[in-house]
Amino acid sequence: MATNTGTMESAYFVGRSEILSWINSTLQLNLSKVEEACSGAVQCQLMDAVHPGMVPMHKVNFDAKNEYDMIQNYKVLQDVFNKLKITKHIEVNKLVKGRPLDNLEFMQWMKWYFDSVNGGVLHSYNPLERRETSKGGKEGSKKSASSQSSTKSSTAASKTQTSHNARRNDAIATNQSVKASRPSSREGPAYDEQITELKLSIDSLEKERDFYFAKLRDIEIVCQFPEIENLPVVEAIKRILYATDDSASAVAEAQALISQHENQVSMLSPISEVAEEGSKSDTQKRKNIINVDVDVAANTTLSPRQRISDVSDVHCSGSPLVTY
Repeated sequence: MATNTGTMESAYFVGRSEILSWINSTLQLNLSKVEEACSGAVQCQLMDAVHPGMVPMHKVNFDAKNEYDMIQNYKVLQDVFNKLKITKHIEVNKLVKGRPLDNLEFMQWMKWYFDSVNGGVLHSYNPLERRETSKGGKEGSKKSASSQSSTKSSTAASKTQTSHNARRNDAIATNQSVKASRPSSREGPAYDEQITELKLSIDSLEKERDFYFAKLRDIEIVCQFPEIENLPVVEAIKRILYATDDSASAVAEAQALISQHENQVSMLSPISEVAEEGSKSDTQKRKNIINVDVDVAANTTLSPRQRISDVSDVHCSGSPLVTY
């Protein structure tokens, strides 16, 4: 038998009120919210009701208040799943937080599994007797019994009062009940459908909210890595993540932070310009040295005419090597 069902199965479209009435009627409890079953004790007894004697109820703690005691209950439930070869994953970290959506989805799966085994029919199962063997089970049974007795007494009192009023105003009450029953019979199913649709939309919105919050949390964890946490881009992302609802200019501030960093980088670029100017001055010096060498070479290399003029100069100076 398959123990997993997709998120679009009919099991996950069961409303909260139906889940609560199913839990209270099956285990004779008086839960007012689905998240009150976050301790895991209710799930353990539901599995005990489906598979009698499979769950060690003496290890279950119905009085669990802290996460440690709750986790112990889920360990008992996981052991039962392993014995029955049930592959359903139990998200303990989410369930013990008491989140309504997570607990609702898990209880919807529990009801689906409960109904899939023998059609959800219980054979001589006494939830009060089984719960007394567990820790805190007797107190829970007393509370449920007192609440049921008070409900029965209030119902009986209301019936008695109604009978007295009916004897006094029999004809008027009959006419009013007939008139009131007509619109309620017409509009009641329509209102129930609208309420069901609203509950489903609220559940989907909560699920989507948790999904995107988890994504933002992952981004925040990555931004906190020591290797990149001081980068301007990471600082800009943090500026957007930590912006409040009233801060509408978070994106503009992030862009200004990145542009400021770019300006600081550009201010460091004149170092390359100084290097270029130094290279230009070296080139100019080389050119000047080359020009001086060329002038020297030109002076040493004389034309024939210049050589004759030099000889005449020697002759005129009275050199002893020249005879007349």
